[in-house]
Amino acid sequence: MSRVRIGAVGAGWWATSNHFPLLAGREDVELVGVCGLGPDLGTVRDRFGFGFATDSVDELFDAGLDAVVITTPHDLHFGVAAAALDRGLHVLCEKPMTLRADQAWDLVERRERAGTHFLVPYGWNYKPFTVAAKRMLDAGDVGDIQYALCHMASPTRGLFGGDPAHMLERWDSSTATAPQASTWSAPEHGGGYAHGQVTHSSALFFWLTGLRAATVAGRVANAGSAVDLFDAAVVRFDTGALGTLSGAATLADGDKYQVDLRIFGSEGVLLLDAERERVILSRYDGRRESVDIAPDEGEYECLVPPVRFLELITGASTENNSSVEVAARSVELIEALLASSAANGKEVRVHD
Repeated sequence: MSRVRIGAVGAGWWATSNHFPLLAGREDVELVGVCGLGPDLGTVRDRFGFGFATDSVDELFDAGLDAVVITTPHDLHFGVAAAALDRGLHVLCEKPMTLRADQAWDLVERRERAGTHFLVPYGWNYKPFTVAAKRMLDAGDVGDIQYALCHMASPTRGLFGGDPAHMLERWDSSTATAPQASTWSAPEHGGGYAHGQVTHSSALFFWLTGLRAATVAGRVANAGSAVDLFDAAVVRFDTGALGTLSGAATLADGDKYQVDLRIFGSEGVLLLDAERERVILSRYDGRRESVDIAPDEGEYECLVPPVRFLELITGASTENNSSVEVAARSVELIEALLASSAANGKEVRVHD
């Protein structure tokens, strides 16, 4: 089989510490070219074996690609992804997929027209224990969802507070590329905990449940930062179910991520807790079921999504756990949360 010809747009911290090392080590991938800015782009090209480096997206897209990996700053995702889809390319686009709901659903439509694969690499969506929880929900084990809680907290005070250098040790101390404050802690570029982290928990929730937010009443708090560090919302979903969403950026360094989903239905309750590595189903008929989870499986990592992206392209898999549609539901929820907070908590309609 011929190798998948991949180009990359963006060559910063996450690309060089996660995606590029993984792709460079695969025999079924040809890293055609990398597009980015800055004096280190040639070093990135040589380090990972890209064929060429350029600052022109058009030059990269003219190189006969099959697919593109997009890891630019948040506010640049949409333009690059839209151009890639219009070229008929498969797209792996980092989260948040976009900063605006209209752009997110525009990408949904473009992908449908292109007929290509689009994956947003949400690592928790591919964990064996979340896949097991998905099977329970799809089987109707909790019945109709009536209420849901979706909470996340992270040891990311420095990242969103404007001092991201300390995150290097946590993620990959060997990389020379530091997280950019302009991406994570600048409001004009989509910085803040909601876009940076709540996108994970909400995308996991929407993939698991298939729900979509209809209205959101929310508040955020900056606690002295330029962007939100704390997020809270009351959500009414399209089915009429009620939910609460929360996020906090200030766990102590070294603490485990908290991702806690509790889904209450007409026939039972499902608990998913990544921090304490638990998935428990409690049905009202008395049946209880728990999922065996390997130690440390709840920790975040993003090794499976890029591989699944390749498998979708080659036909080795048809399971996309973080599709463009799932990502769009997360984007519109977060946009509504931030808009509601700016309007002093007034309820915001997400869609008609």
